[in-house]
Amino acid sequence: MSLSLSLTINGAARDIPLDDPRVTLLDLLRERLALPGTKKGCDRGQCGACTVLIDGHRVNACLTLAATLDGAKITTIEGLADGESLHPVQSAFIEHDGFQCGYCTPGQIMSAVGLIAEGQAGDDPERIREGMSGNICRCSAYHGITLAVQDATRRMATAEKDDAA
Repeated sequence: MSLSLSLTINGAARDIPLDDPRVTLLDLLRERLALPGTKKGCDRGQCGACTVLIDGHRVNACLTLAATLDGAKITTIEGLADGESLHPVQSAFIEHDGFQCGYCTPGQIMSAVGLIAEGQAGDDPERIREGMSGNICRCSAYHGITLAVQDATRRMATAEKDDAA
């Protein structure tokens, strides 16, 4: 059985033939579409390393069947920066040492972008840690991650105010 998906991935429309309806979004991104930034950690939805945005919502790509996404807009870590200009969350992670080994970082950043977009980040460290709890950092860089999310939330709110003025 073969089917075709129409997806928008990082702003680009793609028609993708799918030979196996059981392929996950994670495997499609990494193995078929050469987007290796989304990491395979546990492959069970427990670590968050594979977090991407689907239609603006945070999703574990390892638990999502690609066949269910026809018409979806998917953003991966590769789609955040605007050319050489990093996304505010990416910049904040660098400035606040929000990573050590870096393996979980793409999923952490994608989750932070989603959390901020959902209006769930705020400035309260406990609220941020709760909102990011689906993303595990084996190096325990949580303090830097929390500071990065706080900083990016402020930057993005300031940018929105400036744009509105």
